[in-house]
Amino acid sequence: MFTSATLDIMDSMVSFLLEPVIIALLGLIALALWEAGLAIGERTGGLRRMIERGDTRSLAARAQRRIDRADLIARVGPMMGLMGTLIPLGPGLAALGRGDLDVLAEAVTVAFNTTVLGLLAGIIGFLLGRMRRRWYDGAMAKLEEAGA
Repeated sequence: MFTSATLDIMDSMVSFLLEPVIIALLGLIALALWEAGLAIGERTGGLRRMIERGDTRSLAARAQRRIDRADLIARVGPMMGLMGTLIPLGPGLAALGRGDLDVLAEAVTVAFNTTVLGLLAGIIGFLLGRMRRRWYDGAMAKLEEAGA
């Protein structure tokens, strides 16, 4: 069914992915924190200033970009967390079969840490997306009222 060479290639490819997944997770956490800071700025006056300018098109474009970024974080974070969970578990379970508990402990630690980071990014992205939708919908409604 599968040759040893095929399984070795697949194992090498999957093992290679762990570090990029961890880097992506750390990048998503940094992006989520950046977006949270932008959201604080939006809430504490940024949206009010945009409403005062009265530029509906600019407000809609900004809303689309910022909501899309929050949605991206909400969706990709948990996916990367799941990848970071599954990748080290293969070698960890193999180590368990050999009785090497140190390797298993390290693999499980990495798996849990990446799960938590992925979920954290997803939670932040989800909350930002929900809040921004509400804020920008309210701002657009105010602009439409002012224009009518």
